[in-house]
Amino acid sequence: MVLAAGALAPDFTLSDQFGAEVALSELLLDGPVALVFVPFAFSRICTAEFAELSASRGLFAEHSVRLIGVTVDSVWALRAWAEHEGFEFPILSDFWPHGAVSRAYGAFVERTGAASRASVLIGRDGLVAASFESPVGEARPLADYGDALRALAAE
Repeated sequence: MVLAAGALAPDFTLSDQFGAEVALSELLLDGPVALVFVPFAFSRICTAEFAELSASRGLFAEHSVRLIGVTVDSVWALRAWAEHEGFEFPILSDFWPHGAVSRAYGAFVERTGAASRASVLIGRDGLVAASFESPVGEARPLADYGDALRALAAE
């Protein structure tokens, strides 16, 4: 079960698609963060979700929220995926230890060895402001992000 609103978001450091280390605690210095977990790079639903989020970056920007993707794929796969699809937001590799961050956020599916489709919005204070996930095989509706961003703004 994905972390619920009010929980302390576990800090982590992961590499982005360019190999640069990214720490949640450092991201939060600049404001709230939306962590968007997806199972696998290059998969149909994950690609469609990230394309929709990439096209909707303004929604996050208007709330001063940094959009961050997370998958269990390698840095190299994520770079190829981001370049191929034109994604212009950081995508973090939770490759090793395999799925450790996804597990810490309650977004890891042991049966598939991948993250679930979970989204966690974290306030500058490090607390989860909102979270939601979709069933296996279903994309998260963009409207759910609007609701979560409003919950974050209300804090």
